Amino acid sequence: MPASTSTSFLTDMYELTMLDAALKDGTAHRRCTFELFGRRLPATRRFGVVAGTGRILEALERFEFDGEQIEWLSSRGIISEEAASFLATWRFTGDMWGYAEGECYFPGSPLLTVEGSFADCTLLETLLLSILNHDCAVASAASRMTIAAHGRPCMDMGARRAHERAAVSAARAAIIGGFQGTSDLEAAKRYGIRAIGTAAHAFTLLHDSERDAFDSQVASLGAGTTLLVDTYDIAQGVVNAVEAARAAGGELGAVRLDSGDLVAQAFKVRGQLDAMGATSTKITVTSDLDEYAIAALGAAPVDSYGVGTRLVTGSGVPTAALVYKVVSREDASGAIVPVAKKSESKSTVGGRKVAGRVMGDDGYASEELLLVGTSMEEGQKLLAERGARPLQVPLVRQGVIDSTAWSPDALTRAQEHHLRARNELPYQAWRLSEGEVAIPTRYEAIA
Repeated sequence: MPASTSTSFLTDMYELTMLDAALKDGTAHRRCTFELFGRRLPATRRFGVVAGTGRILEALERFEFDGEQIEWLSSRGIISEEAASFLATWRFTGDMWGYAEGECYFPGSPLLTVEGSFADCTLLETLLLSILNHDCAVASAASRMTIAAHGRPCMDMGARRAHERAAVSAARAAIIGGFQGTSDLEAAKRYGIRAIGTAAHAFTLLHDSERDAFDSQVASLGAGTTLLVDTYDIAQGVVNAVEAARAAGGELGAVRLDSGDLVAQAFKVRGQLDAMGATSTKITVTSDLDEYAIAALGAAPVDSYGVGTRLVTGSGVPTAALVYKVVSREDASGAIVPVAKKSESKSTVGGRKVAGRVMGDDGYASEELLLVGTSMEEGQKLLAERGARPLQVPLVRQGVIDSTAWSPDALTRAQEHHLRARNELPYQAWRLSEGEVAIPTRYEAIA
């Protein structure tokens, strides 16, 4: 059976069985507030990066149950006739606030706040978590890599190391974390990302000689292309590459190194290129890079990095470990009351949170301030009184989605926002070693 264009089945079955039971007992329409957050950061993360919000809002446009889906649910006994009737006309009509894409986050940060009926909020749980858990993990890894690169461009080359659709999402998240391009054409087309790529070792092996392969690539892509020089002997490969470009009337754009001791090879190749007068020819490196390998190359004469497996898998942290929990709900009398889990190691803090970033006297962020038990509007005023930068922006109001979140310039704005937010953090945030989060989170109850 072909996949539906609707996104409503990108969910877990228990969202529907909870809805069904709540419709029968009369609680499905109780007003609730759910928050999406992480209880803690992985040991190797001093901060997280928000990515995926734009994808959520785009998916929300198509989150509805069509007749075929409802029939399938009914025929398998997953929902009752009452639930089937409800889903036939249901669309999300609640509100959603969230951290801007590119914002840094910490334990407890309410990345998304969803308000509406229980039915509205619970049906979205899996979609929200699946997108943000993946995209935040990749963007957080990408940010660490671009920190390690110290301004040298990083490029996504991870499409072949991930599920074909996950690779597209990972490319988008990587841009938010500071990357400059992707090899994945679907991501480049869909999100307006710079597409990068030239040739693999197979192209060199196809030809009778390395020089023949280089001549062919230069003839097709121009002297400014990047030639992969380590199929055979690197030193000879550099000679062949430079001479192929010059034979075509120009200087070679770059050489790529994909194996061996990249630090040592980069120094050797830079010296060889300079000795040949190819001082404008750059060096790009690939080969199983992560933030630590990039940092180790910091003193080497490398101009850019191509990152694959470690990027699209979150560099050892493939999920951001975010959760989605109800923090307040309407009771039988119509009053809104805070609710919280008391489970050992999985407890939550009841009440809606309004989040702000407090800056210290040194000009850097000093804490994540979460005001508990206030409205968004009042909370914004209280944050201003405390000198904190508000972190949440309106995304959906009464079911109306802010479509600018996936406008043509949304990704550029998200990357720029991330770089500003990251630069606000104190020095320890930039360390690659395991350690404490960059700033503490403080909860303040509002009477």
